[in-house]
Amino acid sequence: MGYICVLNRQGEPLMPTQRYGKIRRLVRENKARVVRRWPYTAQLDHDTPDIAQPATLGIDPGYRYTGLSATTEDKALFEAVAENRTDIPKLLATRRELRRSRRSRKTRYRKPRFLGRVRGKGEGWIPPSFRQKLEVHLNLVAKLRKILPVSRIVVEVAAFDIQKIRNPDIQGAEYQQGEQMGFWNVREYVLSRDKHTCRKCHGKSGDEILNVHHIESRKTGGDAPNNLLTLCETCHKAYHKGETTLKGVTRGKSFRESAFMNLTRGWIYRKLRDTYENEEVRYTYGYITKHARIENGLEKDHNTDARCISGNPKARPADVWLMKKTRCHNRQMHKMKIPKGGIKLPNQAPPVLYGFRLFDKVMLDNRIGFVYGRRTSGYFLVKDIKGNVLSNGVSYKKLKLIQKRRNFIVDRRDANH
Repeated sequence: MGYICVLNRQGEPLMPTQRYGKIRRLVRENKARVVRRWPYTAQLDHDTPDIAQPATLGIDPGYRYTGLSATTEDKALFEAVAENRTDIPKLLATRRELRRSRRSRKTRYRKPRFLGRVRGKGEGWIPPSFRQKLEVHLNLVAKLRKILPVSRIVVEVAAFDIQKIRNPDIQGAEYQQGEQMGFWNVREYVLSRDKHTCRKCHGKSGDEILNVHHIESRKTGGDAPNNLLTLCETCHKAYHKGETTLKGVTRGKSFRESAFMNLTRGWIYRKLRDTYENEEVRYTYGYITKHARIENGLEKDHNTDARCISGNPKARPADVWLMKKTRCHNRQMHKMKIPKGGIKLPNQAPPVLYGFRLFDKVMLDNRIGFVYGRRTSGYFLVKDIKGNVLSNGVSYKKLKLIQKRRNFIVDRRDANH
């Protein structure tokens, strides 16, 4: 079983405990009160000595997953794997499409903000998708410091040589001589790479007009050269009409995650160091984490890496938690498609519907799930934390509310995973 977090009368964290019976009696006798259901946290209503062992918080940052582990020399007080959001670029692209289409209609519109481009945002600007992930890392640390006596924070930093990954034999001046050297833009490079020949028909159509086609949509794949190929006008139109396919054509390896780690290298560390000046904040490297993991015979996982980063790899966790970041807001007021009659349909249900909000933690047939979709008819979509559908249309009368929605949905994971 896991630990119960304990706060003193002033709300400061004490050492967590596994004495469930004692906490239960204190709550029953009104000497303590429950302030948080997850992690289960009780606050004492009487003065007590502030005695706590120093705990170290290890952080294994990542693009998709973040490992967290708060340990002492022999105990793992808290371990979790947090799944980050990856839908930010798609939502930004959708917002851009909606604004552009609104400007083309005879209706009120928002004028383009020419002074709001990247060059006008000031020094230190980073893309919104990256900024969201960085803020999530900082918020996770802030939440854990409120319930655990963390005295030291250790973050793993990493740098990836993307050109070395693409070409292991690259050396010296070759780093300044990239694959697009000598070309005006990406389009010119892609046409030259494909020898100005259609990759589908290889010139058999006789169409001299060439287009640069995105293998994956521009929303998800971007304008990287390995996501582009040359198609003639005939094949390009036929593909988008569904009259032909591009068998065997796949985009190359994406370096989005590596770019994220390069961009955030040291950023999280500096922010934590500036925020928590009275605590020891250090950084470590991936090869040190790997050595500690192999030396102690641990499996590769985000939470075990975080435990090694904390400096106490031999500590064994009582519970490992799964955390998934959810979307906080949906500001699209109406659906895009307008039905007959010209009346726009709302894009959202009311915030509270039959007593439930989106991402509320509920009990369904002795199984824990989360509300992923709500209908005005009273039938909801319920999934578990891994995204498996528990019910696509269950009545709200059969659901039992366990916990109201949070920024993270949380469930227990087997510690031996």
